[in-house]
Amino acid sequence: MTTPVCTSASTAAASARQSHPCATYPSFSSYVRARRPVLLRTARSLTANPSDAEDLLQTALTKTYVAWERIEDHRALDGYVRRALLNTRTSQWRKRKVDEFTCDELPEPEPVPGGDDPAEQQALHDAMWRAIMRLPARQRAMVVLRYYEDLSEAQTAEVLGVSVGTVKSAVSRALGKLREDPELGLVR
Repeated sequence: MTTPVCTSASTAAASARQSHPCATYPSFSSYVRARRPVLLRTARSLTANPSDAEDLLQTALTKTYVAWERIEDHRALDGYVRRALLNTRTSQWRKRKVDEFTCDELPEPEPVPGGDDPAEQQALHDAMWRAIMRLPARQRAMVVLRYYEDLSEAQTAEVLGVSVGTVKSAVSRALGKLREDPELGLVR
């Protein structure tokens, strides 16, 4: 027995409407199209990641779709969806896995003096310049050229008009004096 084409087409259309969720509630579909950008901004304010915000909105809209027939006042839909967003985000936050365990000793290392603290770095910088200023003028010039201007021994010798050996020995004596400087000893 053959089925007429018109009947099968109408049956196929009816089954397609039933399988597509928005076909049941056309008002829901139009609501989502109209209000999605606003609701997505709300979801983004609740999460740090835009992808998570889209997932959050999709979950809240699914909950809204399921309750569509029970919502009496469709003028308050934005409030309903916002509440669903907030409740869903709160549930996600509560269900997150926490990988923290209590222990007797703190796992963090002790802070190293002169680490990343800007005040300590500035104090070290000032102490170093005071120590360099106490060096004789020739040694000071060689240390500044070698380590602050980043010149090679040969370039330093050329700039000062001395031999490379003179630069090596003068810088060595200057570094020895800096190692012995009492103000720099406190920083180490």
